[in-house]
Amino acid sequence: MNAQVGAILAGGLLGFGAWALLGVLVPTAPRLADALDLLDGKLASAPASAGSGVDHLGSWVRRRLRQPVTADTLRRLRMSGRSVDRYYAHKVLCALAGLLVPPLLGLGLVLSGVAGIEVPAAIGLVSAFAGFFVPDIALRRSEREVNADATEALLTYFDLVTLERLANSSGSQALRAAASVSDVTVFATIRDALERARLEQRAPYAELHRLGVELELPALVDAADVMSLDEAGAALSDALRARVRELRDAHLTQARIAAAAVSERMALFMVIPSLVFGLFFLVPPILRLVGG
Repeated sequence: MNAQVGAILAGGLLGFGAWALLGVLVPTAPRLADALDLLDGKLASAPASAGSGVDHLGSWVRRRLRQPVTADTLRRLRMSGRSVDRYYAHKVLCALAGLLVPPLLGLGLVLSGVAGIEVPAAIGLVSAFAGFFVPDIALRRSEREVNADATEALLTYFDLVTLERLANSSGSQALRAAASVSDVTVFATIRDALERARLEQRAPYAELHRLGVELELPALVDAADVMSLDEAGAALSDALRARVRELRDAHLTQARIAAAAVSERMALFMVIPSLVFGLFFLVPPILRLVGG
């Protein structure tokens, strides 16, 4: 029993030590192309980390791995309001959990006196590799819900912009005043875009259009196009309210379609008990016919 326990602990520590040693020995170097794109505005940064211990762990891992974050992952992180450091910290924690759970499970089996069951150390390495990608899977699965919440926030933002316009505010003033109402992710992202446009002394509509394309938010793109008519001196209140009404109707239609799909999936589980109950009456006669 002591030999099995020692082998399990040695395998887990060996795998963790190899991973940690590899992360320390790999040299780190900044990507000049990403830095230039970030300064030029072509590459948007994710929300800054809060500076907690978990974020420091993710920052350390990100510098050691030098694994670039894809544009889709960066967009999902911005939509969910998470930083890149927090994302890497979750990946490391999931990998550590996958690495330690099999040895601990084997240790528990050995201590409980279950003989003949051994958990190889290689299973810990495989589960650690799989756990490293668990945050990516979670991001993809929550993308639809996050986009729906972002659309709801955008529709509320457009209503606030319309109210500001009715109060005789200019287009830029209405956009900034409406964005300062809330601290949710969408409002904070819009505030950053408007501040960037102000510092660059440009009209905010092009920046909002670029933000909508980057985050794949068609509602923001449409609203930015409508608000850009302010430069031509057009009356925006009626046009903006009409466009917001169309966007809200489209959003409600998509919500109804999603609800109908969920109802159809639930119908299958409602039919299964009826089928099982019917089999109670059908099985005995069938068995008698087969036996006769």
